[in-house]
Order: sequence, then C-alpha cells, then structure tokens
Amino acid sequence: MDHNKLTTLASSQSQAPTSLHQVSALQGTHQGSAGWILLASLGVSFVISGDFAGWQFGLKAGGFGGLAVALAIVAALYLAMCLCLAELSAAIPSAGGGHLFATVALGRTGGFITAAAIMIEYVIAPAAITTFIGGYVESLQLFGLTNGWLVYLACYAIFVLIHLAGAGEALKLMLGITGAALVALVIYSFTMAPHVSTANFADGLPLFPHGAGSVWHAIPFAIWFFLAVEGVPMAAEDAKNPSRDIPKAIVTAMAILFIAACAMMILGPGAAGTSIYANSDNPLVSGLNSIGANPSIVYAINCAALTGLVASFFSIMYGYSRLVYSMSRERLIPPIFSRTNRKNVPTWATIAPAILGFGLTLIFDGDFLMSIAVFGAVISYALMMLSHIVLRRNRPKMTRPYRTPGGLVTSTFAFVLALGAIVAQVVANPYVAGISAATLAVLVVAHLLHERRKAHFTTDIGASLPHLHQDEKPCTY
Repeated sequence: MDHNKLTTLASSQSQAPTSLHQVSALQGTHQGSAGWILLASLGVSFVISGDFAGWQFGLKAGGFGGLAVALAIVAALYLAMCLCLAELSAAIPSAGGGHLFATVALGRTGGFITAAAIMIEYVIAPAAITTFIGGYVESLQLFGLTNGWLVYLACYAIFVLIHLAGAGEALKLMLGITGAALVALVIYSFTMAPHVSTANFADGLPLFPHGAGSVWHAIPFAIWFFLAVEGVPMAAEDAKNPSRDIPKAIVTAMAILFIAACAMMILGPGAAGTSIYANSDNPLVSGLNSIGANPSIVYAINCAALTGLVASFFSIMYGYSRLVYSMSRERLIPPIFSRTNRKNVPTWATIAPAILGFGLTLIFDGDFLMSIAVFGAVISYALMMLSHIVLRRNRPKMTRPYRTPGGLVTSTFAFVLALGAIVAQVVANPYVAGISAATLAVLVVAHLLHERRKAHFTTDIGASLPHLHQDEKPCTY
C-alpha cells in the first residue's frame, strides 16, 4: 500500500468513503507485476534462515522423535493457514496484512491485538537471527570476532543504514542470496547423506525424552522451519493474478521449505548424531566437522549459512518497519513512527525496533528470543484464522477472487492447530510464554488507554468498506 492509500485508510477510520474512488483506494486496484515464481522465491527468502539455525534446539527440547512429529503438525498448520490468508489477502489486498484482516473481522481492538502479536514476532525474530549470525561469524573467524555484542551491533547498524538509504528489500540481491543458500543446502545434504545411520537419531538423546509430551516441547522449534512464510499472501496486491499466483506460490514455497526441513532434520542428526546438533549455535558446520568433511565444503556452507541468515534478517527488518509505519498511519501508535526521510523510508519505524532488538540480544540468548518470536507468531495465527472464520460466516458475499479449499473446515483446522501451538509454547517454556503474554497485555492496555483519549475514531474499519456490509446469510461451509 503506497502513501496515498495509507492516508486514505487512516482517514477512513473517522468517516466512511464518499466515492467509489475512495473505496478503490482502500481495496487496492492496481495491476501487480509479480508472478507466482517470484512470489514463491520471496516466501523462501523470508524463511531460509530457519534451515541454518534455530530448529536444532528442538532436538534438545523434544528429541529427534518429538521434533519429527512436531514438524508434520506444523507443516499442516502453515499450509492450511497460508491458503486461508490467500483468500483474505485477495479479498482485502493491503500492506497492512494480518492486522487489517483482523480489524475488519474483529474490530479495532482485535486488529490491534493481532498487530501487536505480529510486531512481537517481527521485532524479536531479527534479534534471534542476529545471535545465530554471530555463531557463524565466529566459525568463520572473521576479523577474529566472537559471537557477541560487537557482531550484533554491526548487523543492526549496517542494515538500518541500508534501509534508511532507500534500498528497500534489494529484491534481486535477496533472491540471488536465497538461490545460493538453497544450492548450499543441496551440497550439504549430499555430503551428509552417505553417513546417515538410524542409530545416530538417538545418539546422546532419547527419541522422545518426555514421552508424548516431547511433541509439545518441540513444536515451538519446528515452527522456525516455516516462520514468516505467511508473508507470501500479503503480497496479493503486487501479484499479476492473485487468485491464481498466490496459491501456486504458497504451495511451491511450502513444498521447498518442507523438503529442506526434512533434509536438515534427518540428514544432519542421522549422520553426525543428535547431540552434536542439539548443542551447537552453528549446527550445519558442526555436523560437517564431525564427519570430517572437506574443509572447502565446510567453509562454503558456513558462508552460505551466513548469507542465508542475513537475507532473512534484512527482509524481516523491512517487514517490521512497514508494519510499524502502517500502525502509526492508522493512529494505533504515536505519529512519530510514520515520519519518513527524504527517501520516503519510515525513519523511526526502522530505528526504534532495531534499538530494542539490539538491547534484547545483550540480555537473552537466541533460544530464548526465538521462543518469544514464535509465541507472538502463533497468537497472530490464531487471530487471523478466527478472522477468516468470522468473515466467512458473517460476510459470505464479500468479493473473494480466491476461495480457500475446504472453506471453514480449513480455517477451523488451522485455528485449532494454532491454539495447540500456543499451548505447546506454554508447556515447553512457561516462563517465556508468561513474559510474552505480559508484554502483549501491556501493549493492549496502552492501546485501550490511547483509544479512550481518541474516542472520536470509529471502532470498525470495515464500516469504510461498504461491499463488506451487505444483507448476508451466514456461510455454512
């Protein structure tokens, strides 16, 4: 959504549109240029870092068996959820994404809770990725640096400056890096495959250390294999044909990511042993070293891992800056966050979350930060799926260029799995869940107090979209 559309959306909260032009501006009517291949590539680029680091902590939490079952459950959640988001984003194409869907379906407060949960995910995830970058930098022995604050500061400083210079996502560069990272994963897989032995899956760690509860403990870490792929449907207004391109992109991206996830989880621990991966900040390099791989391959994989992590870090930083900017333009947070520089980049929406993220890296480790990001994500997933259910039942005649296969069955399935993921987060780490929930609660209370002072704003953005308020009968499928 460009600046003019954002301005129209913000103003529409206090009055309904008075012309067809205004409604069109809210919905987004421009012809996009991105095909399904480009959209699928973008989906992979947002997530690729999850194959290089983060997931391995699930081996310690739930064992190989627990993580394997969790991976299957989480993959089903993401596929169903993304198909539902494809419908929502095609019907209400907007850079506002999930929090706008929730606002239309659940009201302004419901939209803010969703936005706050997404913001927790997108602000904390780069902090976790930064700690993983530090681990690979230390493995490469670059400039004698170790995994510490200097690396974290450099990551944030460099990429904040790049964003403020107006580089955007540097799309071609990011896709190139993603391609290189995928090639590296293929090389890594072929290197590890000959050494796989089923005995290694329980090497040093039981397959199910907590019995059936091992799956609950592993789910938050299995999510890291797919975290942020839900961003694909949010590109609906940039797609050539949203009803065709978005679903194909989702299925393609999910297929690539699922294959990569299975390869990482099976070939690494199967070749080097589960304990090697469970206790490493740079698991792929540790695995290669343990089997005596050629040093040149180890170095190449290390470099590719670093670039893959950087790609996700850079892209997610772009995402959070635009999310914070959008929330500010909609008057959900102070207006300072919607101020832009000469390059039309939201200055404080980029800088403030970076300062917060850097500060968190000085206090918490990557495992802890990753868990907080995942908690924010699953809260937003549940609310977005609830939004799909509400809109299907209450506004069945809303124009939907793409309809989710299975309709309410699919969104209800995803909603139940998202609730299960929330429970899994509480079971796996109640301390992290408590901190995350408290943070979300503080943000919501602050929002409610802010709304009380701004009572003249309407509570339903949906009121500004007349096509959503027709005489309709609830949908039953």
